[in-house]
Order: sequence, then C-alpha cells, then structure tokens
Amino acid sequence: MKVYLQLLRNNPDFARLWIAQVISLLGDWFNTIALSALVSRYSGGSGLAVSGLLLARFLPPLLVSPAAGVLIDRFDRRRVLIISDLLRAVIVLLMLLATGPEHLWLIYGLTVVQFSLSALFEPGRSAIMPSLVKPADLLAANTLGNVTWSVMLAVGAMAGGAVAALFGTAAALVIDAASFALSAWFVASIRTRQEVVPAAEGKPRGSGSLGEGVRFVLRRPDVAALLFIKLGLSIGSTDAILIAYGTTLFVLGEGGTGSLGILYSAFGLGAILGPLLLNRFSDGSVRVMRRLVLVGFVFVVAGWLLIGAAPTLGLAAAAFIIRAMGGSVNWTYSSTMIQMSVPDAMLGRVFSFDWIGFYLMTAISTLVTGLLVDTLGGTNAFLIALGAGVIGLLPLTVWAFVTLWLERRPVEPPAVIPGGFAD
Repeated sequence: MKVYLQLLRNNPDFARLWIAQVISLLGDWFNTIALSALVSRYSGGSGLAVSGLLLARFLPPLLVSPAAGVLIDRFDRRRVLIISDLLRAVIVLLMLLATGPEHLWLIYGLTVVQFSLSALFEPGRSAIMPSLVKPADLLAANTLGNVTWSVMLAVGAMAGGAVAALFGTAAALVIDAASFALSAWFVASIRTRQEVVPAAEGKPRGSGSLGEGVRFVLRRPDVAALLFIKLGLSIGSTDAILIAYGTTLFVLGEGGTGSLGILYSAFGLGAILGPLLLNRFSDGSVRVMRRLVLVGFVFVVAGWLLIGAAPTLGLAAAAFIIRAMGGSVNWTYSSTMIQMSVPDAMLGRVFSFDWIGFYLMTAISTLVTGLLVDTLGGTNAFLIALGAGVIGLLPLTVWAFVTLWLERRPVEPPAVIPGGFAD
C-alpha cells in the first residue's frame, strides 16, 4: 500500500485520473446490476436476451475502436475523456425511460451509444498514463488502476445490488449518471505533460493514420504478440455465466440482484489478489511479465473448470475469484508492456487494436454462451463453464510457444516516451 500511496502523492495529476476512475467505476457497477436485472425480468429470464445486453456493450466498441484510436492520437486526450464522460451521463439518464418489456429495445439502443463512447474513454485513459507518471512507475500505476477496478467491482457490485434491491433500478441508474459527471470534473483538472512527438515515419503527432498504426504493429512482432493476451483471456463469457448463475442457479434477492452482487464481488476480490500476488515475482521487465502472463492463463483455465464444478453459491464465488485472478494479472501486464514498448505517438492506435481483440472475442463468447444457455437451460450453465475451461487450454498453449519464440529473438529496445512524463 505504501508504494501506491507514494505514487498518488508524487503524481497529483495521475491521482486525479485515479479518483475519476474510482467514481466512474462505482457508477458502472450500479448500472451493470440494474440493467442485468431489468433485462432478465423484462425477458422472462432469457439467456439470449441477457447476451443481447452484453453484445450491445461489446459490439459497438469493436466497430468504433479503429477510429477511436486515431482520434485519441490526434486530439487532446484529456478533452476526449471529458466529452466521453459527459455524453455518457446523458445517455444513462435516458435509460430511466425504459419502464417495461416493451422498452427492451431502448435499453439495448442506449447501451450501444454508451459503450461506443466508452471505446474512446478506455484506450484514452491507458494512452494518457505515460504522460502522467514516470516510466519506472507504469507497472505500479497499472496495478493500482486494475486493483481499483477490482475493488470497485467488489464494492460497487455489492452496493449496486443492495441499492437496486432496496430502492429500485432507477436509483442505481441516477447514481451512475452522476458518477460520469463527477468523473469529467476531475479529468478536467488534469494537466498532462505531453509534447508533440515524431511518429514512426517522421510525421508529427496528430497526423497519423490507422494504416500507420497497422504498419507499426506488423513491424513489431513483440507488440503484435501483446495484442493476443486480452483476446485469449476473453474466451468464455464470464458475465453471461455469472448472470446465469446469479439469476437461475443460485437466486438471492429480487431477480437475483443479491446473488449477482455476491458473485460480482467475488470476481472483484480475485481481480485484486491476482496482480498483488504475482507482482512479488516481477522485476518490472517485459521479459518477466511475459512469463507471468503464462501463470495468469493457468489461473484462467483452472477458474473455469472450478466454476463448472461448483455445487453451491459459496464455491461458485470462490471459483470466480480464481478465474478473476488470472484475468486481472494478464490485463495488468499486457497494458503495462504495451506502454513500455510503444512510442507515445502510437499508443492510442495500439490500445484501440488491443481493445478490438478483447471486444471481438468477448462478443463471440457472449453470443455463443447466450445461445447455449437458451439451448441447454440456465441450470446447465456449469457445462458451458467446463467447456470454456477446456477451450482455454488453447491460448495457454499458444502463449507458452510465443514466449519461448520471443525470448530467442534479439531484444527490442524500449519505447522512447518523449512527450510522456517530464521531470
């Protein structure tokens, strides 16, 4: 904890970005619990309907991310984050108009718009971090960001479930909208230390194209390999399985809001523990983080298999902890390695490619899982989890070979980050 407190004290602008993340994530989980419960209730518990909500969250960023990466590299990243936050606050308030099954289309439509805007915010937040902290602090900053996501998942999911159960879903949505507005206020107070940076072909920062980003990745197999990590860990829809477990297998509270809160909180706890545990074995180098990603994939596979074998809510929660540990480790290290390996002028585009892989596999997994839940029934969701564990052996094996191959190649120089942190 001392390391992270010192990081926040020494980097006040990063601290403001972190506070904005805390506030926004709290609202996000209120939104997730509320809308999951609404869609399940309005659709009569249809697995495909719930998967439709998840697809509405994942497909738009998949389509928008290529353009989003270019915008993040061309325009002031702080302003991009502010605009994204303010527009999402308005969108979430409009969801209050969905008051019955006949308004399911409105929930889906507004979710599409909300997460299209998120396609600007998330890569933008990752790309702005090297301009707020020193390169040596990037691992700590990413770990803190990921742990914060995890803590707010644990706290926000439980609080969101309680608020939705006690005061209704409308209250949860209002809190989410307010969180976006407050996040924008904190981001507006950030002063970045970015300068104009020459891009790979000598073009000034801000004039880069999507094709330029693609060519950069193709020239750097070590960077291209990093784009596989989030894609590989997204095989199998944790959200769809978790919702099926919470609303069908182990139901507590109105529409399963109580059990959803418990399972999401367990997932958040695991995401906290993963990087905190494995950081003890990391020296901050790309070489060691690559190897720890392999450990993360082992946790992902083990978590899926244990989820499929869990006979009670408590054991299911424990299994989700293990699954989340692996996912959190791989997410933290993949983001840190990208920031350490990619010049500032390319970060927006490379992070957008990274998110494309994540969204693509998540969308496929979500659709397949929803169809399987409807075909097999929610009470057989454990079979789907077991299948995800078996398929998860594929990315584990691929990454083992990729790691060996990269370690036999000449070492790539670290990214030069002029225009990033300046003392």
